[in-house]
Amino acid sequence: MKNNEETSKLFIKYKQYLRLEKGLSDNTIDAYLTDLSKLMRFLSTENIHPLDVTLDQLETFSATLKDVGIAARSQARILSGIRSFYHFLLMEDYLKSDPTELLESPQLGMHLPEVLTVEEINDLIGAIDMTTKEGQRNRAILETLYSCGLRVSELCNLKISDLYFSEGFIKVEGKGSKQRLVPISQRAITEIKNYFVERSEMKIKPAFEDYVFISRFGKNISRIMVFHFIKELADKIGLKKTISPHTFRHSFATHLLEGGANLRAIQAMLGHESIGTTEIYTHIDRNMLRSEIMEHHPRNISFQKNETL
Repeated sequence: MKNNEETSKLFIKYKQYLRLEKGLSDNTIDAYLTDLSKLMRFLSTENIHPLDVTLDQLETFSATLKDVGIAARSQARILSGIRSFYHFLLMEDYLKSDPTELLESPQLGMHLPEVLTVEEINDLIGAIDMTTKEGQRNRAILETLYSCGLRVSELCNLKISDLYFSEGFIKVEGKGSKQRLVPISQRAITEIKNYFVERSEMKIKPAFEDYVFISRFGKNISRIMVFHFIKELADKIGLKKTISPHTFRHSFATHLLEGGANLRAIQAMLGHESIGTTEIYTHIDRNMLRSEIMEHHPRNISFQKNETL
């Protein structure tokens, strides 16, 4: 693989091209380079130099953008910037052919779930009535959904025996009974431990003692119950977006990617079908997975700042 110094030089020349030849503003240039850096991180992970990339590899990158919940319009913008970069490389004779020539953009009419801003997530969690018996439990639920990017079914079936707080991971059983380890932020761990104080006083029915999140009926919480209280919170703060528990999963992936997290690591944490359980930890180190969420997840970053005050 050609060295990173050469890649950096290409970036510098491309930036000059955008400013001098295209006459773009600094903000627009930064947006182009930010989107392009997503591809560069992906190629670096795959040990591919930008000048050696193929259409198939670019299509794989495009598919992963959709996999982690990036909106179709944002996908189209990112791919447009990539086409611009490779058009520049072709003009400057770095390449003999353009690998993006047949790269298709997503259909903008397709529906993808809403993505919450960090502020909207803060508002939703802040709207929980902590004077009720369910208050701390619901707070822990939202922190876990957002911290770990879980499906609602994975959250409802989460077991105490699958919590590895000292290592900073939880074990999740996803689609097709496939298991994966997911990093969990310290903020979510704190909220779950706070909830366990109240949980210890609950009357839990036999066979449900190992479930983390318990309903007032003594069984593990249901999907419908999670949908219901999230909708109530959205109404309470006047949120106009149509959201569900799955919205937190897409927000998790989007915020990590926007923060600079590794695309492959996000796929592994989501447990997407295209990555087999046994393959995940063959190619991706667990410590790297945890470092990605610790470094790039907004809730964990703000928690660390508060802890140091």
